[in-house]
Amino acid sequence: MKTPIPKLTSIAKGLLIALLTCCINGVNAQHVSFGNKMKVELGLNFGPTFFLGDLGGNHGKGTKFIKDVNLELTKMMKGAFITVYPREWIGFRLAGQYTFVSGDDEVINTGGVHELWRKQRNLDFKSDMWEVYSAVEIYPTLYLAGESDDKPVYQPYAFIGIGFFHFNPKGSLIDQYGRKSWYALHPLRTEGQGMAEYPEKKPYSLTQINIPMGGGIRRVFNDRYTASIELLYRKTFTDYIDDVSTTYIDPVYFNHYLSSEQAVIARAIHDKTVGIVTPGVNRYEPGTQRGNSKNMDAYFSILLKFGIRLGDSNDYTRSARMQTRCPHFF
Repeated sequence: MKTPIPKLTSIAKGLLIALLTCCINGVNAQHVSFGNKMKVELGLNFGPTFFLGDLGGNHGKGTKFIKDVNLELTKMMKGAFITVYPREWIGFRLAGQYTFVSGDDEVINTGGVHELWRKQRNLDFKSDMWEVYSAVEIYPTLYLAGESDDKPVYQPYAFIGIGFFHFNPKGSLIDQYGRKSWYALHPLRTEGQGMAEYPEKKPYSLTQINIPMGGGIRRVFNDRYTASIELLYRKTFTDYIDDVSTTYIDPVYFNHYLSSEQAVIARAIHDKTVGIVTPGVNRYEPGTQRGNSKNMDAYFSILLKFGIRLGDSNDYTRSARMQTRCPHFF
């Protein structure tokens, strides 16, 4: 059973409040004076985003993470961030970004039985994705370096946080002239969400909580400019980013809950079966598996980040000296 938005635990609430408070307090402190160790970095990031859900996939049964990534559906993410560093080895990040995700059973190009069943399902989706999150960053090599002036140029780090994202899945229909049109899936209740006949299928919210996590390596050019490459993975608590999760329903109920126009679209778009494994079949019986509700949807990005640190810089000499040394971590 899917809840509209999972309830925040007291730990998650505390983490979100603490991270936002640190960011705000850090910015205020930096505004007063840049003479202490507090530093603030502003930056931009961009890179490819990959969706992990029920639609599409590769050889064999669907699994978690990168095995079922369809590279041909990759889209670019764009965003901005501000990070406050009360110490060199720890940072508090606030970020916002936009990306786009999609999935399509038609792109499956292998011929095993598991793949052909998904290809016969013949569903697709696309969705804009907006997100904002706060996270804590940890730089282990800087922590180990302590107060030494001899800091590494390449600085690995890890991070974890909490955020919110908004999505709105759309599915396609092709008319008799071959023209493709896209329709918002959420209001169509394609799997019976909110229908009395399917009490276990609850409506899902288009705004959800996620847990961003990952790691990367930062290159420090001087006290002002940095660049990083980062893996940003988002754990979510919904299986409906692609509007596919459980089973097919009896299409007669669309007439009971939707307008006549919506019902026509819902009947056509919730089941687009093409007879591949079972030739001649173009509809599934109600109750037939449509998706895998055991695995929540997820998405991840590989980012290039460029940052600039605010305030006066009085240590360019040491930074220039750093760049002439051989890269090291300790």
